[in-house]
Amino acid sequence: MSIEENIRQVRRNIAAAAESVGRDPGEILLVGASKMNDAAACRAAIDAGIDALGENRVQEMRAKLAEGAYTGAPLHFIGHLQRNKVKQVVGTVDLIQSVGSTELLEEVDKCAGKMGLVQDILLEVNIGEEEAKSGFAPQALYAAAEAARSLAHIRVRGLMTIPPVETEPHGSVPYFEKVRALYVDINRDLYDNSFVYLSMGMSSDYEDAIRAGATMVRVGSAIFGARDYGRA
Repeated sequence: MSIEENIRQVRRNIAAAAESVGRDPGEILLVGASKMNDAAACRAAIDAGIDALGENRVQEMRAKLAEGAYTGAPLHFIGHLQRNKVKQVVGTVDLIQSVGSTELLEEVDKCAGKMGLVQDILLEVNIGEEEAKSGFAPQALYAAAEAARSLAHIRVRGLMTIPPVETEPHGSVPYFEKVRALYVDINRDLYDNSFVYLSMGMSSDYEDAIRAGATMVRVGSAIFGARDYGRA
């Protein structure tokens, strides 16, 4: 199937999942996770109506920017972001989804301040508290969200998470539900219900994420096909 056909199928699945819990499918933003896919694939996704594209790697993103890969769609950074690469991302992307430490918050704020702009971000939640993953531990998230309010050059738009790898069908659901609860509480208590993005779910579990309340899903292989990690 082509990228266009894949996007149509993903949107049908999004609609079915949303409607099954009484939600409007129009509330769900579809981000094409375009890691390891070339500029032509990105342009094909844009032509097919993808809502945004998301990149995981700064070097790959910069190379594809030079090729005009993202013209016509918002660009998000969705991968692990190292502090020494923040200046290459701030002001270039519309949304940084993966801000998962106090140090990274401060670095993004500093770089945005030097550029005279306010950078939209999501706070990343390490909901499984996995050592190999970045993100705020659930018990540290409230304090981080409170601290972020004092940073003049950051605007927190919501939360993002990557749950532990599923070991059984629908295994991500309890994690999605926990992040949804955190989202509701922090949005209400600290942000006057101004959050708009709850980014949860990838190719294997985006329908469960939508049923659990996601407003944004990050879909890669179901749109672009399986990645060839042997060429990475």
